[in-house]
Amino acid sequence: MNPNPVISVRNVSKSFVLWEDRTDSLKKVLINLIKLNFKVATKRKIEVLEDVSFDIYPGEFVGIMGHNGAGKSTILKILTGIYIPSSGSVKINGTIAPLLELGAGFTDELSGYDNIFLNASILGFGRKRTNELLNSIIEFSELGDRIHSPVRNYSSGMTVRLAFSIAVHLDAPILLFDEVLAVGDVAFQEKCITKILDQHKQGKSIILVTHSPEIVEKFCNRCIVISHKRKIFDGNPLDGVKVYKNSTFGN
Repeated sequence: MNPNPVISVRNVSKSFVLWEDRTDSLKKVLINLIKLNFKVATKRKIEVLEDVSFDIYPGEFVGIMGHNGAGKSTILKILTGIYIPSSGSVKINGTIAPLLELGAGFTDELSGYDNIFLNASILGFGRKRTNELLNSIIEFSELGDRIHSPVRNYSSGMTVRLAFSIAVHLDAPILLFDEVLAVGDVAFQEKCITKILDQHKQGKSIILVTHSPEIVEKFCNRCIVISHKRKIFDGNPLDGVKVYKNSTFGN
């Protein structure tokens, strides 16, 4: 008998409205009035996800794969509440620590040090607990004295080091990573993988979006493949990688 899922996604769809020929400035409005141009803007709905359902259970290591624009990153943003589904439902049982994109949730004007506390508070962790983890977070990030510099001065590699370190050191039972290993040197990538595996051994649920078949085959115990807005596979990682390659490259 399966335990209760930590994430339950049911028939989720997501669409965005794209305005065409929309006048965005007062100057353009006045010019159109002078020219008696009363052209009305039209809107077009773009579907990015259609009727996606799945459950994630405690302790699973799930790889989500799909070609660019397939909708996989949209799913993670829905899971973290950045996007609201157009239809369907999402239930989360536990705190999620997300690392969705470089600098997401960071304030550029603040130092890396201050952003640690800001991100921790957003995830619901108090200052006392953050202080307890502070030295470990900074040490893992390898930023040294740069931790006191504004984030706007960080390179992409520095940003992902800090974001990753914050996410994996907080006591969240669910970790979401979106292409976290795409930035940084090889040594730090290996360090990230080791840390993720350590978190998994502690019983945490890991969801990793990646284009790397090797990572999915080697580390994940389940694979979900998204193609053209829909889930087309959910199961064994080796089979999932084959489906991903066929849907992406047509082989």
